Amino acid sequence: MSLFEIIGAVLIGPLKMIFEIIFSIAYKMLYNPGKAVVVLSLAMNILVLPLYKRADAIQIEARDTENKLKDVVAHIKKTFSGDERMMILQTYYRQNNYSPLSILSGSVSLLLEIPFFMAAYQFLSNVGAFTGASFGPITDLSKPDGLLNIGGFAINVLPILMTVINVVSSSLYLKGFPLKTKIQLYGMALFFLVFLYNSPAALVFYWTLNNTFSLVKTLYYKIKNPKRILNGVLIAAGAYLLYFLRYADEGWKTMLLIELALVLQLPWAIPLVKKYLPWKAKEVTPVPNTKLFILGGLFLTVLIGFLIPTTYIAASPQEYIDIDYFYHPVWYVVNTLAISAGLFLIWFSVFYWLANPKGKVLFTRLVWALSGVMLVNYMFFGRNLGIMSADLIFEGGMYFGWLEIVLNIVAILVVGVGLYFVAVKFPKRLPSILLIGVIALGGMGVVNTVKLVKNTEATQQRLLIEGEDMPSFQLSKEGQNVVVIMLDRGVGSFISYIMEENPDLKAQFDGFTYYKNTLSYGGYTNFATPSLYGGYEYTPLKMNQRSSELLEEKHNEALKVVPTILSKEGFAVTLIDPSYAGYQLIPDLSIYDDLEGVNVYHANGRYNGVDKLIRTIEARRRNFFVFSLMKSLPVFWQNTFYQDGKYHRVEAYRVKKPVDYYPDKTISEYNTMKNLSTMTSFTDSGENTYMFYRTNLTHEPVILQEPDYSFQPVVDNSAYYSGTQRAITANGETYYLPDTYSISHYHINTLSYMILGDWFDMLRENGVYDNTRIIVVSDHARDMEVFDKTVDNKMHNIETYQPILLVKDFNATGFTVSEEFMTNADVASLSMEGLVENPVNPYTGNAIDMSGKEETPYVILSNRWDVTENNGYQYIDSQWATVSGEVWKKDNWLYYLEPGAFPTGEAMSYADILNTEPVQEELPDNQEVINLPMIPAN
Repeated sequence: MSLFEIIGAVLIGPLKMIFEIIFSIAYKMLYNPGKAVVVLSLAMNILVLPLYKRADAIQIEARDTENKLKDVVAHIKKTFSGDERMMILQTYYRQNNYSPLSILSGSVSLLLEIPFFMAAYQFLSNVGAFTGASFGPITDLSKPDGLLNIGGFAINVLPILMTVINVVSSSLYLKGFPLKTKIQLYGMALFFLVFLYNSPAALVFYWTLNNTFSLVKTLYYKIKNPKRILNGVLIAAGAYLLYFLRYADEGWKTMLLIELALVLQLPWAIPLVKKYLPWKAKEVTPVPNTKLFILGGLFLTVLIGFLIPTTYIAASPQEYIDIDYFYHPVWYVVNTLAISAGLFLIWFSVFYWLANPKGKVLFTRLVWALSGVMLVNYMFFGRNLGIMSADLIFEGGMYFGWLEIVLNIVAILVVGVGLYFVAVKFPKRLPSILLIGVIALGGMGVVNTVKLVKNTEATQQRLLIEGEDMPSFQLSKEGQNVVVIMLDRGVGSFISYIMEENPDLKAQFDGFTYYKNTLSYGGYTNFATPSLYGGYEYTPLKMNQRSSELLEEKHNEALKVVPTILSKEGFAVTLIDPSYAGYQLIPDLSIYDDLEGVNVYHANGRYNGVDKLIRTIEARRRNFFVFSLMKSLPVFWQNTFYQDGKYHRVEAYRVKKPVDYYPDKTISEYNTMKNLSTMTSFTDSGENTYMFYRTNLTHEPVILQEPDYSFQPVVDNSAYYSGTQRAITANGETYYLPDTYSISHYHINTLSYMILGDWFDMLRENGVYDNTRIIVVSDHARDMEVFDKTVDNKMHNIETYQPILLVKDFNATGFTVSEEFMTNADVASLSMEGLVENPVNPYTGNAIDMSGKEETPYVILSNRWDVTENNGYQYIDSQWATVSGEVWKKDNWLYYLEPGAFPTGEAMSYADILNTEPVQEELPDNQEVINLPMIPAN
């Protein structure tokens, strides 16, 4: 970020953010951009009404003071000259509490209008929803209105109407004001006419509405009993909002309408309550505490702008790094800090400065109480939302139970009222407390920043060393090829249903055997991938038994087992995005430096294009402030700001492709997988080849448009639903996907197979399909709660441990289903079967075969998936389970509920556990909400 961008983020950023959020909420309520502009204008004018009201009062005070002093000032200027005149004027001004600088007071409204105009101009000039959208006589809100056509010459009517209303409003308001003030306002009216004449109609319409509101406000203050009329309007407006509850199709919309309806009643309800209170507050002379106010603003700035973003980014800085367009994650923090400083230090201070002494005291106490409340919200609530992506999207969506909501409300009331009382009783002690808080939060933020900077610099340096070669591999037409494709978190239990629904896809998978009865040894990548890559020596239990070696070392060893063997056998080996190499999210390819003839590549993110990467960065940079603010708000408001992971970001003109409405992580993985054909080339040599490709596309589920499973800005799958559920059928058995969480997984799994099917067709066309052994596998699956469940909220759903295993051997035909017991630890043996005689692990000297299946399969049930935490010599103590027979039958599972490095205690059946309280409370609940990127394009 440049210095200019930082200054813009401080001064204009908060206002632009408010504009965007209000417009987004209104648009998603009304689905009409013109009506959304009306709501935006009304909301902004109501929000800044106290500001402009106080600014008007200051201008009137300045005008009255100048009128009172002008005769004497004129006499002094006429009678005296030089230094004598200056000294007499200064004395006279001081006696009347007036300063020559007070002349600026007459321009307060004008000075306030400039940043609001800049924010409105920057936002409304670039809203994608305006493109081609009509409103009343306006045919396109993104262009000048051109409503009047004379002799083929288009005249824009809105700017003229805007100016007329502005002049009328100014004429009524300026009665009694000096000529210089009138010149200022009339000059501004002329400026807006010229400057906005050829602007988009939406922007001019917004400013016309603002001028109309100003005119109404001027007339309002001239009528009798204005408060009574205002109260009636507020009551009616609240009732009107409640009427719209019948159209609220999402929970956050219902909550917001109710909250707004209640807020509109406060201006008349609070005075009414005060009037009938049995006790009356003592009248005291308010004494503003400016130091406390400033420290309160600084505390909020550090909390929201510094501590929260650094905490989340420092947890996994690599997630925020794009290989082909490096942008240092620390700039996300800088931008968030700048906007926070602008809101809490600049704009809060503007309100404070314009307030009267009593208002300043109230404002200071509220900022003090708000500091404590927002800290409590962040520290103690909304902490169990599961895994969050770099796009700030929670994997399981955002859901809060009623207990947490009630506890949060109680905490807010207790802390807020308590802190307000402390501010009333002990105001002098509070600045020191806030200063300590600022230092403490800042210190934690600095520690986080140092961590993220070190990690980022190390990753950047590693990527420079590893190079920027685009991934590529060859398949031999004469030799034998082995291809392993790992679909991270692919759901094995979906395969039969996907293939039955898509006969053409099933035909593309000709030659494959689907091993239905396949087990994974863990529910997360760090537990499940070592055995997938290296065989049975790397199951979680066997990894823990080698207790003198670090998990990272054992994991890296597993990744290298098969490539080492095959490269020595003369295979051309290619690896693409090996899972957690070096225990790094962006794989550390240097672990393969000692292997000759092995090519290793980063693929994910390499096919997005610079424009897409820039849009991703802009979205993250903007969303981090909203995210940080959201995390400090009451939990019943958080969903309103989260908005399914979009954070009410309004897309600009340049966003035209349907994929741009989806999470960036999903699209990045999609772009990479679609480019398998680009990575692939063919050779006539007789050299054998081996290629292992890992993709996370199945890890990033979204709702797609059926039946082609395409990305669309608006999805309508009603024809495929039974009520709110999606039916899937195979072999005469019908199950129902109960929610968007399961449906989105089904969609993304289907899309992944469709991409692979097209790639298989390309292999056929080039004559390498028959001489290629292909293994499609996943490290683990996900708990969909679609099929027979195991123990509700006490253990993981058994679907989590049913990964994909599809195997096509050389020259195989047909599509078959096998119920032979398999595990994804068989992949190493399957890859080398018939190609390497009696393969031996080069690192341990042990044979690599499938005999591990004969041992009792112990499955780790831990959810401690983070390798920055779970990276010691053994996996952190966990519960365990084992299964015998069909893995999809809950009665075949036994559980060891005593956490440890190994299975201990008595094995318990499903029936036993139903009557047992859960031991490991850290296991996450199965939340049924996922982000839906679908919003209307226009």
